[in-house]
Amino acid sequence: MILWCERAWLPGGPAGAVALELVNGRIVDVTPDAPRRGTVLPGLTVPGLVNRHSHAFHRALRGRPARAADSFWSWREGMYRVAAALDPDRYRRLATAVYAEMALAGHTAVTEFHYLHHAPGGRPYADPVAMDRALVEAAAAAGLRITLLDTCYLAAGFDRPPEGVQHRFADADVDAWAERATLVAKLDDGASDRCGSVRVGAAVHSVRAVPREALGTVAAWAGERPLHVHLSEQPAENAACLAAHGLTPTALLHDAGALGPATTAVHATHLTGDDVGVLARTGTGACFCPTTERDLGDGIGPAGALAAAGVALSLGSDSHAVIDPFEEMRALEMHERLAHGVRERFTPAELLAAGTDGGAISPGAPADLVTLDTASVRTAGARPDGVPLAAAAPDVREVRVGGRVVVRDGVHQLVERPAADLAAEIAAVHA
Repeated sequence: MILWCERAWLPGGPAGAVALELVNGRIVDVTPDAPRRGTVLPGLTVPGLVNRHSHAFHRALRGRPARAADSFWSWREGMYRVAAALDPDRYRRLATAVYAEMALAGHTAVTEFHYLHHAPGGRPYADPVAMDRALVEAAAAAGLRITLLDTCYLAAGFDRPPEGVQHRFADADVDAWAERATLVAKLDDGASDRCGSVRVGAAVHSVRAVPREALGTVAAWAGERPLHVHLSEQPAENAACLAAHGLTPTALLHDAGALGPATTAVHATHLTGDDVGVLARTGTGACFCPTTERDLGDGIGPAGALAAAGVALSLGSDSHAVIDPFEEMRALEMHERLAHGVRERFTPAELLAAGTDGGAISPGAPADLVTLDTASVRTAGARPDGVPLAAAAPDVREVRVGGRVVVRDGVHQLVERPAADLAAEIAAVHA
């Protein structure tokens, strides 16, 4: 297959008249200044956007503002009510619509931080991985690749057992989690060249939800698989960890051997200078979720300091207060401006790298491609290298995953009515 891009984002930045040759879902050749041939993609084509941190069921909370002064902790109670209403079939339907919304916004892959494991009361389903399977099926139906992180969640807090709906999240102990996670790992299909491919990893929900003695077991199970952890999202988490262990959450994870090149620290909002150094020395990445972090009032994390130290940054939409990868990229830069009174901390290429796997279209990469309208009311007049700073989700015209068309002319090709499906499933959750 030959795709001819009016402009495409290559390792050196946007280039014109770029021909891409695809074979078996991968890009095998990239030729700038090529004669027009094959399928024409007008506008700017960029690598597929990767949503590195998602809780699909949180989408049901969007547009439901609190009626009084609110905080993360009261928001959490609303999240628990949504979690209590889901079963595997309902979660599959809801997640399919959420993932379709992601595809329409330009995402070609999602990393799902999954902790809603069991039936009400904590009773295992007859199929112990029914909820995991629902998410895998949802991603396939919506045309996305998925990295499914089966999350270890054992406690409500330091020295506090699970309470209420948290029993749906929790396993009896870390060995029970590992036994179930091993079943989940069988869903990993080892594919990397097709729509709907599945990779399985692990997650530590947080240092407050996984006791110190269990952290090493989770890290050992993960091995070279992806391992993610919510890290220092709230000042209260840091204070509780210091009180319980005399260490910051970062230092505790490092002490347990849970940091390293396969690990991603999600949020990393309230870090000390020493914490930044530890993440850098261990090769741990950091995933920022700016639209959720501001929605919840979490604060502005040290993205600039982490990047300067050599920590690789990625982006996610977390609770899906917004699903728009271009807004996440912009917010990473704008939050730095707000926090430090400087402009252009990150270049457009650096922002695109945070929002994608690699940041540029190159031979050997999967044919995960997103084509943007460069003549919309948002992007008109922007320099080619400034389009990602001007674009928004509605500017996504075409999305290909492994070469397969998932979105064409702004219309999802696999899910007929994503908006209607979202409305119906969210209404059912809140009924």
